[in-house]
Amino acid sequence: MTALLLVAGLVLLVVGGEVLVRGAGTIATAAGISPLVVGLTVVSFATSAPELAVTLQASAAGSPGLAVGNVIGSNVVNILLVLGVAGLILPLAVRAAVVRRDVPVMIGLSLLFWLMSLDGAVSTFDGAVLVLLLAVYVVWTVVGSRRGDRAEVLAPDDQPAAPEAGRSRRLVVSAVMVAVGVAMLVLGARWLVVAATDIASALGLSDTVIGLTVVAIGTSLPELATSVLAALRGKVEMAVGNAIGSNIFNIGAVMGLTSVVADGGVPVDAAAVAFDLPVMVAVAFVVLPIVFTGFTVARWEAGLFLAYYSAYVAYLLLDSAGHDALPRFSAVMLGFVLPLTALTLVVLATYELGVRRGARTASSRGPDQSS
Repeated sequence: MTALLLVAGLVLLVVGGEVLVRGAGTIATAAGISPLVVGLTVVSFATSAPELAVTLQASAAGSPGLAVGNVIGSNVVNILLVLGVAGLILPLAVRAAVVRRDVPVMIGLSLLFWLMSLDGAVSTFDGAVLVLLLAVYVVWTVVGSRRGDRAEVLAPDDQPAAPEAGRSRRLVVSAVMVAVGVAMLVLGARWLVVAATDIASALGLSDTVIGLTVVAIGTSLPELATSVLAALRGKVEMAVGNAIGSNIFNIGAVMGLTSVVADGGVPVDAAAVAFDLPVMVAVAFVVLPIVFTGFTVARWEAGLFLAYYSAYVAYLLLDSAGHDALPRFSAVMLGFVLPLTALTLVVLATYELGVRRGARTASSRGPDQSS
């Protein structure tokens, strides 16, 4: 029964998230918002609704480890798994605006979340600060879109003309879809938290580990589905914007609102502060040089993301089981794989800088001088 409850909760989360995304996307399209901004705001908030529902339910049920693990694990999943799978389907082009603003915002909020957790909890005041920063970010994003410095307004084929009566009817249907999606998310989150907690107790795993793995992947399925569908349809901007925007909303809205609502804030396990939060911050930083090298997440880079996520999950499982292979696994990762990856990224970034500097120099000289 517990396994069936877990599966039913995941199904409700995925279906509810899909219904919510479609309804919110239609409303945003009718407002003439650009695809990138839709991905960074409306779709990101909608696909983060499962994380919000699960985290609030876990906190209310007295499972803070599950709540914190869900946020941290979902942020890791959104970058390494979601962008990894979407990037294997189609190389993900990234606009300069994402590199200049949205990725640094994600990195800044990740660092702030870690710093707030150093005292063992994200307090009510900390949560209010996170929510306020998220509100500022949303206003900043929408205003930037209105000024036309982010992406083009939806093309005519993305926003077909329709009679006023038909558009009004479509908006009503979309609003109903949003309401139904929210209801499904709340019920699915309740079932998932109950089942995950029972499984953690039966297997001797901590709530944090379950939150970082099973629950994080389950609540990130809407992001995965949205980004994969966007990549298949060639809308790579929405795929990247959805993943980065979801991470921002997970920290600002999910962690922030949960800390405000929970009595005395949300406690953070010492192991999460020492390992999982630094991993989340490192993953956020990894995105910056990747998108900087040509403003594209290439297929080999997406494959690297997936390999790192597999290694991260393997570490969590080995650590939770106290396996004898954990020290050797950690030594290989820390002594060889991570330094080699860092060196590769530095070389790529340096090469890209040289190419751009050479192009600017040749352009400034003009065709006659450069010849």
